[in-house]
Amino acid sequence: MTFRYWVVSLPVKDSSSTLWNRLQDQISKHSFDTPVYRFNIPNLRVGTLDSLLALGDDLLKSNSFVEGVSQKIRRQIEELERISGVESNALTVDGVPVDSYLTRFVWDEAKYPTMSPLKEVVDNIQSQVAKIEDDLKVRVAEYNNVRGQLNAINRKQSGSLAVRDLSSLVKPEDIVASEHLETLLAVVPKYSQKDWLACYETLTDYVVPRSSKKLFEDNEYALYTVTLFTRVADNFRTSAREKGFQVRDFEHSVEAQETRKQELEKLVQDQESLRSSLLQWCYTSYGEVFSSWMHFCAVRIFAESIMRYGLPPAFLACVLSPAVKSEKKVRSILERLCDSTNSLYWKSEEDAGAGGAMAGLAGDSETHPYVSFTINLA
Repeated sequence: MTFRYWVVSLPVKDSSSTLWNRLQDQISKHSFDTPVYRFNIPNLRVGTLDSLLALGDDLLKSNSFVEGVSQKIRRQIEELERISGVESNALTVDGVPVDSYLTRFVWDEAKYPTMSPLKEVVDNIQSQVAKIEDDLKVRVAEYNNVRGQLNAINRKQSGSLAVRDLSSLVKPEDIVASEHLETLLAVVPKYSQKDWLACYETLTDYVVPRSSKKLFEDNEYALYTVTLFTRVADNFRTSAREKGFQVRDFEHSVEAQETRKQELEKLVQDQESLRSSLLQWCYTSYGEVFSSWMHFCAVRIFAESIMRYGLPPAFLACVLSPAVKSEKKVRSILERLCDSTNSLYWKSEEDAGAGGAMAGLAGDSETHPYVSFTINLA
């Protein structure tokens, strides 16, 4: 699939079909590997010159917005496909691959009536795309919220013993709980275990001798139990902290553990459901935004051609996809198909370093004696 296209319009002197044949002939002779397609634009409503000039001021900004939303959705699709481990699907507009939709573009009269003023068509496109962008933000926020909750739980379950959830590491038989006795859980630095075993019985009074048992060890810490009288538990915590040992708060509850397990399972299901629905929505919405973008490009090429070549509309719009090594050659062909005086005028201005001053009336940075802008699909 090709990802970079030029949308251009050339001024017509005799007839569009004659110019089209000349263009095809020149491309086949001098740059045969460059695909070229007609970009079929209907007769849109021109309106007044003032309205056209006012529209021209906004065209580039509007294009950046619509293109930006399409790229945002495409990046979201790529991320979701990567996370889901699914094979990347070709992006389409109603089942038609996006590159084919561009090269075989047909104006949607039902969606964008050609009798509507150009400003109204552009506003309609922007409004539809803005609604999709707002919907995207809401859906992504909902998905990221659930994903964030799951990540927090996973960090607690897979982090170091200083922070992780201990419920899966402690069995009921590891805990002594009576009217006078209780079991504490101490997190001991891995290389301080000998110190712990040597001193835990003397950190405070009323510690049950030889009651400390190692339950688990990770790369940094080891988890030990210690049983003592309830009334000295606070003193033990303070003394342990002074020695560099952390006593973790823990209450073993089968009910709480089961509740956490159910919550985790529900979050996993919610994440999968939201990810799947978001991915399907993105596929559909990308097609809608891409279609809107191509209609906007049609309005843009039409408006800039009128402002460049004048009235009545007499231009040939086409789409080309030259290889990088052929770009200069194709630009030369397009220039030769324009009025020679006009071509020299634009070229000399560009060579003189005034490219920005003579850019397209919509503010395009590409300076040529014909209307031209680039579409990047990737």
